[in-house]
Amino acid sequence: MINDNAFLRAALAAATEDQIVFDLAGIAGNYAALQRELPGVAVRFAMKACPMDAVLACLAERGAGVDAAGPREIAQALRSGVPVERIHYGNTVKSDRDLAEAHRLGVRDYATDSLEDAAAIATCAPGARVFCRLATDGDGALWGLSNKYGCSPADAVRVLAAARDAGLTPSGLSFHVGSQQMTADAWRRAFDRTAATLAALRRRAISVDHVNLGGGLPALGYTDRHGRPLDPPVDKIFAVIREGMAHLTEVCGHHLDFLVEPGRYLVADHGAIRAQVTRLTSREQPNGTRAHWLYLSVGKFNGLYEMDQLQYRLVFPAHAGSACLPAVVAGPTCDSDDAFGSEHGLVQVPTDLVSGDPVWVLSCGAYAISYLTQGFNGFRPLPYTWIYGAGSGLDRARRPGRPARARAAAGGGW
Repeated sequence: MINDNAFLRAALAAATEDQIVFDLAGIAGNYAALQRELPGVAVRFAMKACPMDAVLACLAERGAGVDAAGPREIAQALRSGVPVERIHYGNTVKSDRDLAEAHRLGVRDYATDSLEDAAAIATCAPGARVFCRLATDGDGALWGLSNKYGCSPADAVRVLAAARDAGLTPSGLSFHVGSQQMTADAWRRAFDRTAATLAALRRRAISVDHVNLGGGLPALGYTDRHGRPLDPPVDKIFAVIREGMAHLTEVCGHHLDFLVEPGRYLVADHGAIRAQVTRLTSREQPNGTRAHWLYLSVGKFNGLYEMDQLQYRLVFPAHAGSACLPAVVAGPTCDSDDAFGSEHGLVQVPTDLVSGDPVWVLSCGAYAISYLTQGFNGFRPLPYTWIYGAGSGLDRARRPGRPARARAAAGGGW
C-alpha cells in the first residue's frame, strides 16, 4: 500500500503532471508471494491487466509467461523478452487470420471452448496443443466474466475428442472464477466441475497434461462502491487451490502440471495515479437537497474505468488534517457515467480543495492503461511510467501506445 511504500509516495510527490506510476518492486514482490503460496505452479500473467513492457520484462526475468489475447499482445510479449514457449493464446474468440499469425509467431498452446474454434485451430495452427475452458457462474466476483466464455463438461469432452481427431493435442482444461473473486467457494465449485470433466476424459482415453486455474486472485487495496474496504479471504483461497490441485491429480491418475493467470493480483496495488482537482462544487439538487461534487482530472475514460464497482482510495497530500465533507467524486468529461457508481457512495474530501491541488489515486494499477480511450471528449490518455525502489522512470513518462522499456532492475522493495 502507498502508506508503506516510501518510493512510490516520493514518485507521486515529485510528479508535476498527471500520470500513473507503477512500482516494479511491488509487482515482483507479489509474484514472489504467489510462488510461495503455489509452489511449482507456472505463472502466465494476464497482460491485458497492464500491457506495459517494463512490467512484462520484470515478470519474465523471474520466470513468468503471458496469457495473451491476440497477435498484437503476443508480439509485444516477445519484444519484452517473454520466451514464446511461455506464451499461450488464452482467448477463445479468434479469427482465422489471428490464429495463423499467432502460429507464425511460434505460439503452440491455444484455449478453446467450441467445436468450431477447435476446427479453426486445426486448420490455421496445425499440430497445436489446445486446452478447453470450462464455464463458471462467476458468483462472488466483482466482475463475473460468465456467459461469453467456457463450455459445459460434456461439451469439453466433445471438443477435446474432436481436437484429437483433427490432429491437435488435447492438452488440458481451464477455468476462470471471475475477476476480483471474493470467495474461496468459487474455486471449490470450479475444482468440482474440473474433476468431473477429467474423470469423463479419462473414460474416453483422453489424457491431458495440465490444468489452467485462470485468474480471479483478488487485489487487497480496494474499497467497494460505498467506500468500505474489501477484505478477500486470500489465505483461505490459496488453501482451497492447493487442496483442489491435489484432488485433480488424484482424479487424473497421473502427474498434472498447473498454471495460473493472475492479472490484477500482481499489479493493482502497485500502481497509483498522480491527478489533480478540477473543481469542488456545491449544487442544489431537484429534490431540494444540496450536494457536493468533486471533479478530478482523471475519471472513467482516462484511467479509472472500474469506478462502476469500486471507489478508488484518494489521498490529498496538501490537505492532511483538514476538515472534510461528503462529496460525489467524478471525472472531467461531459458524460454522466464518469462518476463513482453508487449514489450512496459519498467520499470524505477536504473542504478547502482548490483547482490544481494534487490528488493521489491508490490501487489503480490494474486496467488503468488498458481501458484508456484515445482522447474521449478531448481529454488526453494518461501517461505512465515506473519506478523500481529508488530508481525512477519519471523523467521519461510515456504516452499510451509507446510503453517504456524496463531497465535492469536490482534491489528496491517496500
